[in-house]
Amino acid sequence: MHSPHTAEPSPTDPNTDPNTDMDADTDTATDLDTATFDVIIAGCGPTGATLAAELRLHDVRVLVLEKETEPASFVRIVGLHIRSVELMAMRGLLDRVLEHGRKRPAAGFFAAIHKPAPEGLDSAHAYLLGIPQPVVVRLLEEHAIELGARVRRGCAVAGLEQDDEGVTVDLADGEQVRARYLVGCDGGRSTVRKLLGVGFPGEPSRTETLMGEMQVGVPQEEVAAKVAEIGGTNQRFWLRPFGEKAYSVVVPAAGVGDRAEPPTLQDFRQQLRAIAGTDFGVHSPRWLSRFGDATRLVERYRVGRVLLAGDAAHIHPPVGGQGLNLGVQDAFNLGWKLAAQIRGWAPETLLDTYQAERHPVAEDVLDNTRAQMELHSTEPGPQALRRLLTELMDFDEVNRHLIEKITAIGIRYDFGEGPDLLGRRLRDIDVRQGHLFGLLHRGRGLLLDRTERLTVGGWSDRVDHLSDPTAALDVPCVLLRPDGHVAWIGDDQRDLDDHLARWFGRPAN
Repeated sequence: MHSPHTAEPSPTDPNTDPNTDMDADTDTATDLDTATFDVIIAGCGPTGATLAAELRLHDVRVLVLEKETEPASFVRIVGLHIRSVELMAMRGLLDRVLEHGRKRPAAGFFAAIHKPAPEGLDSAHAYLLGIPQPVVVRLLEEHAIELGARVRRGCAVAGLEQDDEGVTVDLADGEQVRARYLVGCDGGRSTVRKLLGVGFPGEPSRTETLMGEMQVGVPQEEVAAKVAEIGGTNQRFWLRPFGEKAYSVVVPAAGVGDRAEPPTLQDFRQQLRAIAGTDFGVHSPRWLSRFGDATRLVERYRVGRVLLAGDAAHIHPPVGGQGLNLGVQDAFNLGWKLAAQIRGWAPETLLDTYQAERHPVAEDVLDNTRAQMELHSTEPGPQALRRLLTELMDFDEVNRHLIEKITAIGIRYDFGEGPDLLGRRLRDIDVRQGHLFGLLHRGRGLLLDRTERLTVGGWSDRVDHLSDPTAALDVPCVLLRPDGHVAWIGDDQRDLDDHLARWFGRPAN
């Protein structure tokens, strides 16, 4: 496995075929203006690294520009929700990720209302995977590099200009690079989004919260007693142990400040004393940050040859732990579609479906985080609503609906009329070869055929075919897109061909 600091490989000859694989094992750095790229990605966080890997599965030549010279040094624990865990499994990454993570129950996500997870969640991976954020970013970046992506650190985007053929990107040091497409995965303060001039409507922060990891100087029993006393009415206050004397600490900030300036340990001590009457002797912080409840969604995910993904397209409070997951899922939706456009087989409107599908998903996430933030309020009205929702979540249907919403396994894209499974992702079912997700590592479409009568014909260069009457399905056949969503259900060859053309373009022969 490559280190994320691996030197850049030599570029391919710009006169070669645009689908030629890049030499990912050459360690000689060269000027980038001698290279030709299909896609430049601004930002090498989880979204950018995931997108780079998805594109490389289709031999798209990718350059990732990261303005930071080194990966983040602080260790923040994040959670991979069920759908993100499934996506890791679909690309053969799950075992690697599990080595560094800790499984936790899939419950207590919505507004931190603690109810047990309903039985029989529709997934073979019905858990939350807690993992340090720098680790998951490193693993995703290493995966992209192994597949041939080039990652260049210390390169900040300063300008861009697009034309009918591609996008020219100006770097802060005066260098220029060019590609057929540019994707901004450069976070909530996205330079790419600002250069595009795309609207980013929503609400600014009204409240802010301090969050960090540090040690405490008092016995665990004393901490637990105080948290039990205050946490029932103040959901923005907690201290949670995760190691010997180490705690995750969350406490309301004094006001809305400049989030470009990190908080200090003294800020935590002051606010802990104000809320709890004690600072618990906190010391030796591992990292300190603040977050607000600003909630914004970009008006357009695409302007010509420039696209946005992850926090560059949407920001929201971290309640429910959905942010990283939402960005990674954006990348899985966009990757194969952008690759199809570059490889020349994309149907005319395929790339437009990226916004059509992901914008409503982001709208729903923003709405549920707005609702959760209201339920965190200490005011009497929101507290009454919280008590009512706590009662309603005793009903299995309510609890199940909210967990499926937060973990993204309830998403159904609008593919037209059809069975409920149409437009949804398919769980990791048993098939003759073992498990379904093991067949999706290459990022291709898949026809799962229980009738043993159908064929993918001229689409075999883009779509795999598994004839398996024993597959654990209650429908005859399904056509899966590379992101695992069900694009067609049926048993008629002509109808299948129509849907193959809809999603995978014209047949090769």
